[in-house]
Amino acid sequence: MDHPRLGGCFIYRVPEGWEPEAGDLLRVPFGQQVVGAVALGWRTELPAGVDPQSVRAIEAVVAKGILPQEFWPLLQRVADYYLTPLAQVVRTVLPPGLLSRSQRRIRLVGSPQGECSPAAQALLRLLQEKGGELSWRYLQQQLPGAEVALRELQRRGWVESFWQEQQGGRVKTQQAATLVEDSLEGLSLPQKKALQILKQKGGELLLVEWERLAGVSRSVLQSLARKGRVHLYERPLLRLGEAGRPVEKDWPKPLTPAQAEAVAAIQQALGRNQRFLLHGVTGSGKTEVYLQVIAQVLQQGRSALVLVPEIGLTPQLTDRFRARLGSRVWTYHSGLSAGERYDLWRQMLVAVPQVVIGTRSAVFAPLANLGLIVLDEEHDDSFKQDQPQPCYHARQVAEWRAELANCPLVLGSATPAVETYAAHLQDPQRWVRLSLPQRIPQAGIPATLPHLELVDMRRELQAGNRSLLSRRLQQALQETLDRGEQAILFVPRRGYSTFVLCRSCGFVLTCAHCDVSLTFHVEGGQELRCHYCGARQPHPQRCPACGSPYLKHFGTGTQKVVEVLQQHWPQLGILRYDSDATRRKGSHRDLLEQFRSGKAQVLVGTQMLTKGLDIPQVTLVGVVAADGLLHQPDYRAGERTFQLLTQVAGRAGRGSLPGQAIIQTYLPEHPILQAVLAHNYEGFVQAELRQRQEGGYPPYRALILVRLSSSRLEVLERYCSRLAEGLQGIPAEVLGPGPAQVERVAGRYRWQILLKQLPDQPWDRAQIAAHLGSALGSIPQGIRVSLDVDPLRIL
Repeated sequence: MDHPRLGGCFIYRVPEGWEPEAGDLLRVPFGQQVVGAVALGWRTELPAGVDPQSVRAIEAVVAKGILPQEFWPLLQRVADYYLTPLAQVVRTVLPPGLLSRSQRRIRLVGSPQGECSPAAQALLRLLQEKGGELSWRYLQQQLPGAEVALRELQRRGWVESFWQEQQGGRVKTQQAATLVEDSLEGLSLPQKKALQILKQKGGELLLVEWERLAGVSRSVLQSLARKGRVHLYERPLLRLGEAGRPVEKDWPKPLTPAQAEAVAAIQQALGRNQRFLLHGVTGSGKTEVYLQVIAQVLQQGRSALVLVPEIGLTPQLTDRFRARLGSRVWTYHSGLSAGERYDLWRQMLVAVPQVVIGTRSAVFAPLANLGLIVLDEEHDDSFKQDQPQPCYHARQVAEWRAELANCPLVLGSATPAVETYAAHLQDPQRWVRLSLPQRIPQAGIPATLPHLELVDMRRELQAGNRSLLSRRLQQALQETLDRGEQAILFVPRRGYSTFVLCRSCGFVLTCAHCDVSLTFHVEGGQELRCHYCGARQPHPQRCPACGSPYLKHFGTGTQKVVEVLQQHWPQLGILRYDSDATRRKGSHRDLLEQFRSGKAQVLVGTQMLTKGLDIPQVTLVGVVAADGLLHQPDYRAGERTFQLLTQVAGRAGRGSLPGQAIIQTYLPEHPILQAVLAHNYEGFVQAELRQRQEGGYPPYRALILVRLSSSRLEVLERYCSRLAEGLQGIPAEVLGPGPAQVERVAGRYRWQILLKQLPDQPWDRAQIAAHLGSALGSIPQGIRVSLDVDPLRIL
């Protein structure tokens, strides 16, 4: 099947009598294999030049509605806006492994009763004799005309077809029983008791539960199946991660006047599409607003979708939601196994009120009857996908999805994205700003934002202090520990040091596959790692260029800060929270629970800890090196710095104890740092918008970044020059071609061309897309091209 605008898909013939629909999971021949596929659409005529004899037929409709019908307008909009074939968008949306080479299986459903054709009866008997589930290939081998019989049984709802994935997507099952005949004649007392229990419970139970309720052995239940009174079959078991994890019941909290106003405004908008910017300082109770609104959504019989930027935020948020809203709260993110994501996808297709909390990809969660979408920490860059295409932003997709579902969209942040705030300023009726200007009072005492200090590291150096920690930060940390409180130290980089240099010849140890320096790590043995391609190598004893033993480590990472702390406070409990320390599944939750329970006094981490952490005993936050954030060659460096520093400072003083944050810098007079110091978001955003307008950057002018890469530099340069020539006349400003800031990564050279919207001219995306397609032409073998619409980074 195909569609004139689909692209990147394959055409198959539909056998007579079959009626697959867009979104159905199919089984199709592909080369010498049989693979899973998703139906994208119909066409009644073949494209010119296609031989009808070459079009192969689909083998089966495996499952109906894997992608709901209401999803297609959204997916098509994503494809059009982000200049990506619809087939590629569909592949991005579906849970991993769904379309891999799999085995189709047939399973009995319930207790088939009634007349059917001889072929269908034969298929039913074979399933019943073999335990209620068999592979489709086996059934085809055993029964002539199995396809016709299967379609008949599927129409009656007596059997179901499903994919058994090869890599984690297999449907796990539990044995269940369904009542066939309720006659008690000829049964023993235990058998009668068990049958009566099954009838009282609606005629269907899991075997484990039936065994417990009846108080009989499994053999008694199996004997009822042999006598034909019940039918035993396998029921799908959902693998829903930590859904069954016990949590203590929680109740709604009293609201401040600002919270109450926000809750009322959003609740009044339920059932219509309204966009809200929930602009609340750190600790102002945005999550409580979400919870009370979502409780109302669930009471109305609708579902809610909550997006967070990091996997690390899901455990604490999910526990809080389950404690308040009950068990129908699921998490969906890439940290789950393929099987868990597959099962959750099936669960979300069920039309019952539920809540899904997830990261970027969860914006495509197929929730039926969606009543509310929330993006928490909406400013975060993690909501944008850089690669592969579609390079979508979850905030933009959430806007479209809220329109289609006719439900409110709530964007929450203490430091809203500049584009979001500009949208509010431009159209305050469409983008309603709800302000939470104060922290939640604790024990009746008004709560205040943390006290901020800037420490001038130039003066530290003049005073002879060459430590990573200023005297002021050391003093504050000691005072915090003496009071039995906790501290967080933010370090922009992981590892030990950012590069290694030979002091004799000046040689810097770099990655053999990338144009970047290697980072020194001490965990698990001294080694050098590339943070771009993941390459590792032992730390040399001598300089590879001159043989000198004088190798010096420069820069600061989380491991080095931990080492310095251990030198100052040998007995101190320290935890490290970065991507190196959280690779194991569940490690985010484990580390945070250790810290929350007081097993460590200091948490050292990267930007993973700058958002969403709510630990009452944390009263001190230290920023070890703020200047590296400011000096990125990117138009959004100032915005990122303001957001990161404000967010990490906001982790302090969230309980009844006052908090403080100490920021170490060599540029205390910098306007961004002064705005952070004064908690002055309004002043920062106005200055930032003026700079963006003068420079011609979003939100005033749209961007498309064309990324190109190849292992052969000469071929890449020639093609980029040809592409730039082909783009002459496009209604956009063309910047480039030129190498990316890091030209070579994993052995591939990277170049790019930036298309910038012309001043005061509408951005005709269809015209831009057509011109781009024509200019790209036939792409030489070995060159990869990626189109990043609305890029957040143009390095």
